[in-house]
Amino acid sequence: MFGTSKKAEELAADITDFKAVRGRSLWNDAMRRFLRNKAAMASVLVLGLIVLFVLFGPLVAVWSNEEIDWVVMGDVLALGAPSLESGHFFGADDLGRDLYSRTIQATRTSLLVGLIGAGMALIVGTAWGVIAGYFGGKLDSVMMRFVDILLAIPLTLILILILVIAGRSFVTLFVALGAVSWLTMSRIVRGQTLTLKTREFIEAARAGGVSETAIIFRHVLPNLIGVVIVYASLLVPEMILAESFISFLGLGISEPNTSLGRLIAEGAGTMAYGTLWQLAFPLFFYVTIIITMFFIGDGLRDALDPKDH
Repeated sequence: MFGTSKKAEELAADITDFKAVRGRSLWNDAMRRFLRNKAAMASVLVLGLIVLFVLFGPLVAVWSNEEIDWVVMGDVLALGAPSLESGHFFGADDLGRDLYSRTIQATRTSLLVGLIGAGMALIVGTAWGVIAGYFGGKLDSVMMRFVDILLAIPLTLILILILVIAGRSFVTLFVALGAVSWLTMSRIVRGQTLTLKTREFIEAARAGGVSETAIIFRHVLPNLIGVVIVYASLLVPEMILAESFISFLGLGISEPNTSLGRLIAEGAGTMAYGTLWQLAFPLFFYVTIIITMFFIGDGLRDALDPKDH
């Protein structure tokens, strides 16, 4: 009896000291894989530095983006080069405006265009694709034929028509980009939804009396997050490229506002006169943002794709 009691006490002590092994969620595993991706983490660091430059760069600016240096305007080639003494850290453009302040404004505009365009695509495209894919039937046919018709029209033509008809402004540009950015997203989400709605856990929820709306929000959408995040991250540089192309054609944001595409177009036009800084600085920020966003999107795709691990 004494020995049995002692063993029971030891067993109770072992149970008390026992610590449950906590499992790792899929999101934790994805985060670990993303953090191990050196290219993606380096891109996050570089993009973070650019965001800090946009936020805090104006604090050290000597000239505003609209202010004209009349001295420099008289001889841009000789006096408009990058200089700490004149306060034109990136030089001045052909009108005597400070390129440093204008690059900050242009970078901010391009980042906002990419994020807002991707955000609109995420919201509208996901909602459209989930509704079409989940409910199917005639509703699916009508909704996706509408998408096919829009995709058959060159997206650049749609952007140009909207900007010409509605006018050139920030709001119009965001609406125009949002009007064309969600189309591919909706097709991707619809395909994933068609696969998900036939899975066993969806059938079990439906058999348990869960409403269709609840199934969409509790089971379908959470399983689409990975695909949506990856595509949205890759869509940001596409939106920046589209805006830059429109601005390069002179149909983007109007003065005194500017974007990287607009600055690159102006720099390319004056490059023959030897003012290479007008092209070099905007082009550097433009290329850096595009490359970092693609590396981040590629890292997210590798981290969130369970087939690769």
